[in-house]
Amino acid sequence: MKLILFQPITVSFSTFPFTATIISIIFLYNVFLIVTKEKKKKAPNASGAWPLLGHLGLFMKDKPIYKTLGTMADTYGPAFNIQLGSQEYLVVSNKEMVKECFTSNDKLFSNRSITLGAKYMLNHTSTVVFSPYGTYWREVRKIMMQQVLSNRRLQELQHSKIDEIDKSFAKLNDLCSKDANGTKVSMEEWLEDMTFNISARIVFGYQSGGDTPDFFPYLEFVDRLTGLVKNMKNLGDELNSIAGCFIQEHRQKRRAESLSSPSSLSNEVDGDVQDFFDVLMPLMEQSRLHLDDPDLLIKTTILEPFAFWTESSTASLTWVISLLLNHPNVLKQAREEIDRHVENGKQVEASDIPKLAYMNAIIKESMRLYPFGAVLERYTTEDCEVGGFNVAAGTHVIVNVWKIHRDPSVWENPSEFRPERFLSSDKVGVDLYGQSNEFLPFGTGRRMCPGINLALQMMHYVLARLVQGYELKPASPDGKVDMEEKIVITNIKMCPLEAIISLRR
Repeated sequence: MKLILFQPITVSFSTFPFTATIISIIFLYNVFLIVTKEKKKKAPNASGAWPLLGHLGLFMKDKPIYKTLGTMADTYGPAFNIQLGSQEYLVVSNKEMVKECFTSNDKLFSNRSITLGAKYMLNHTSTVVFSPYGTYWREVRKIMMQQVLSNRRLQELQHSKIDEIDKSFAKLNDLCSKDANGTKVSMEEWLEDMTFNISARIVFGYQSGGDTPDFFPYLEFVDRLTGLVKNMKNLGDELNSIAGCFIQEHRQKRRAESLSSPSSLSNEVDGDVQDFFDVLMPLMEQSRLHLDDPDLLIKTTILEPFAFWTESSTASLTWVISLLLNHPNVLKQAREEIDRHVENGKQVEASDIPKLAYMNAIIKESMRLYPFGAVLERYTTEDCEVGGFNVAAGTHVIVNVWKIHRDPSVWENPSEFRPERFLSSDKVGVDLYGQSNEFLPFGTGRRMCPGINLALQMMHYVLARLVQGYELKPASPDGKVDMEEKIVITNIKMCPLEAIISLRR
């Protein structure tokens, strides 16, 4: 029996060179196609990168980051790459690519980078905003949306919010009564106190009774926030300690209530609506997350929206009031709308807000021009494609909301303040909830701002009260409000807003 293994093999050397040549050509052609395809699909790289620093030098200028990126988009197109240190970022600046990121690839873009503030002042792995996408994040987000910030819960808190707003307007009335011709008021300070007081009431259950640092015994540190960036870790320890005090206080209150009347642990006790701590504590005790430290989740879940909501609401209201002061004709139309829909002599109520279509358009237009979240930042966990460009796993993506909101192909005369654009047939359906990819004031995708309804309810009601009850004029000699922005990543007014205010006759 002969072994096949040892059978002689015949090779025709006359055909080998030809075969090898064909194989080589096919191989080289495929390599060429791959290289060409990859080169074609990579977004253009912005020039001007420095060694080690990348494009960080571009942001050390006298204008905000989102404006610098907007100027670069005019040069490189709606998608381009920049280098920040060792990390590559894809900058996206049109609605079509936003749709790809947060619709087709939404799950892939559900993580965000950790800021220094989140790292040192909050436990970033426990927060709704910064924790990695996964089971933990989904469960915490579900608790926030279905229990803490649900429409039912916000309705229960309506009286608390309006009570704090009433107190703020009472202070404004006192200021206006000093001079019938009008009093100069620091609007930013007034708005900041009001939003802080509302937050403190609904989050911690504390009612205001004076200036911010005085009425809130545990939060005197607010007066010392400025200049403490270098001490973020120490501030984080202080925040942790403060939140711990509130947790212990609420636990003691719950024990006392359960001993006196087990049925008292409901949505309302002795006329006092539950604050966020009251809601979260039993939920964490029943949570399926099996947390080693449930208190940590309570602390971060509470402190995160408390800080973000206060700052963003103050900034957004400051911008819309500034725009109204610079456009008295719009202010006049807003007042006339309120007068048409609200009975003469009656104060506007929260139930009147849905009737005020023009007021709603004013708020939309203000948030289009001056979105607080001027850029969104995410990173992809897998390779994907955006706008025909390959995006490698681990790439960070910056969505330039400010640039998208001023896209002339979407918005006619995009730099003009024209609230009526949101009443036209093609824009009336554009909402604030991230469904319209050309309008993203609260973000979009799975990590869209969870407190949107809370913010909108407060903004609409406060603005309606202000427009209905007061005469407003710019305090500056030239009769104009300076609209320059601070050079930060969020959209905040540079100069403090001051106005001459008097009671409407």
